[in-house]
Amino acid sequence: MISLPSGTRIWLVAGVTDMRKSFNGLGELVQHALDENPFSGHLFIFRGRKGDTIKILWADADGLCLLR
Repeated sequence: MISLPSGTRIWLVAGVTDMRKSFNGLGELVQHALDENPFSGHLFIFRGRKGDTIKILWADADGLCLLR
């Protein structure tokens, strides 16, 4: 279980995301599509084409974490 700091927002990114993207691609999507900072400490959830896969991008004091 991951405990999140208070005030952490959870962003569910609308639409379909290419699940081949990793840290750089998803971080770029957060910056340009959402106009947010991927290192803000918020969670960004991306959905795959079939809807059976998600990726979560999250940054904490230790760096970026990509959960699949």
